[in-house]
Amino acid sequence: MNLDDAPTWPPDFAERYRAAGWWRGETFGSMLRERAEAHPDRIAVVDPVAEVRWSYAELDRRADRLAAGFLTRNITKGDRVVVQLPNIAEFFEVVFALFRIGALPVFALPAHRETEISYFCEFTEAVAYVIAAEHGGYDYRELAAKTRAGAGTLRHVFVAAGDPGEFEALSDVAEDPVSCAPPRPDDLAFLQLSGGSTGVPKLIPRTHDDYIYSLRGSNDICGVDENSVYLCVLPAAHNFPLSSPGSLGTLYAGGRVVLCPQPSPEVAFPLIDRERVTLTGLVPPLALLWTQAATTTAYGLSSLDVLLVGGAKFSEEAARRVGPAFGCTLQQVFGMAEGLVNYTRLDDPVEVIVTTQGRPISPDDEILVVDDEDREVAPGETGHLLTRGPYTIRGYWRAPEHNARSFTEDGFYRTGDVVRVTASGHIVVEGRAKDQINRGGEKIAAEEVENHILAHPSVHDANVVAEPDPYLGERIRAYVILRPGAAPPKPADIKRFVRERGLAAYKVPDRVEFVDVFPQTGVGKISKKDLRTAAARSAAISPNT
Repeated sequence: MNLDDAPTWPPDFAERYRAAGWWRGETFGSMLRERAEAHPDRIAVVDPVAEVRWSYAELDRRADRLAAGFLTRNITKGDRVVVQLPNIAEFFEVVFALFRIGALPVFALPAHRETEISYFCEFTEAVAYVIAAEHGGYDYRELAAKTRAGAGTLRHVFVAAGDPGEFEALSDVAEDPVSCAPPRPDDLAFLQLSGGSTGVPKLIPRTHDDYIYSLRGSNDICGVDENSVYLCVLPAAHNFPLSSPGSLGTLYAGGRVVLCPQPSPEVAFPLIDRERVTLTGLVPPLALLWTQAATTTAYGLSSLDVLLVGGAKFSEEAARRVGPAFGCTLQQVFGMAEGLVNYTRLDDPVEVIVTTQGRPISPDDEILVVDDEDREVAPGETGHLLTRGPYTIRGYWRAPEHNARSFTEDGFYRTGDVVRVTASGHIVVEGRAKDQINRGGEKIAAEEVENHILAHPSVHDANVVAEPDPYLGERIRAYVILRPGAAPPKPADIKRFVRERGLAAYKVPDRVEFVDVFPQTGVGKISKKDLRTAAARSAAISPNT
């Protein structure tokens, strides 16, 4: 591995993680082969749109044949392949074929467009790009044509579903299996995208060893086994639905993955009923929508044992609604594609589940909470979260300048999260460092204010951001979505409500704006960056309102 491309764990750390049994020398290709040999007829992947139900033997066979076709087209170990697919069965066929030959999927999201895709292809020197013809009313073939014209290394565009047009249909790539040297467990398996809110995403290098450990650890904590049925609701390539415990965790356990083509309750609830789904993962805005819909749905949701909510902080008020609505266990997830993942445990007391974001997967996950000068804060105090461990990367791919800012000299990753750690070792996320509002020298956690607003009976969701102010530096703006059919309050009513809940006067929102929707990122998280931009624009237009 080129250390300039992907900084890796120092030898003494790698030796420690292997000795502890975290890294067991497994690869994704061998994992699928072993599951296919152990239970060939068990269903691995269900794609309800294509009406396919692939067994483990079928998925393994398809991966083998596609891998042979890739090799024939001179796609080999270490080559980068941008994979931009919706939630369809071919996603797994493609990535396991690439895993098997040691080529590296670069996981793009369906929402990415020309700016991101051209960057991914050019920066990674990708040799191939895999798409669906169309999805969500968007023609990816047009995007592929523009991308290929500008990316000098891009030799192939494969269309996994739909009319390939000028490109090659993925179904025509498959050939009779051939033998090839498998990748090593410590080789890179794929490149993920960072969740950064500025500029184009940084690329996160994950190895077979470290990522498979995170799957195994997640499965143990979440109770995933061969009887588990996971509904993949969020974009399949995103880290949360991929590994927490996600589709790859479910396949590792020998369970069944059901692909959900759209995240709405109208689409997902019938699948939960029909497939007897036992667990799924949602981001907070979607969890709020599902929770509201679950109270009136005619579909049976009784098979659902665990609802995981992560990707962003899930407020206490919203968390308390999950159990009564679904009759299942809420499991909060707080993690990052760079590594560290925390879960509340299934046997944690309810108060712990609704008020914290869990504990780390591994005994070897090291946690530091520090002040602005990198000095450790006292136990229970709030500070910046730093971490290192057996599945947390030591650097971004080909990004030495980012790495100098994002990692300490001794290998701790600066997560950008502001947290405190309880006496029981559970992490409570207070927000992102950039989400803190400095109002006249008083620092306010946006999440705290949001939680009070969410308690209002007419409020469905709330987001609080800083807006520029010439006197205070920053003021507090609250964007609020009301519940359908609720008596509409006035902005002053919301301010009075949170004040009467005992919130300090300087934390009461200066402005409250009612909106129909929040801007979202490609994976369905709320885009605070866009909200801050909107708040700044509004403040510039009407500074005194």
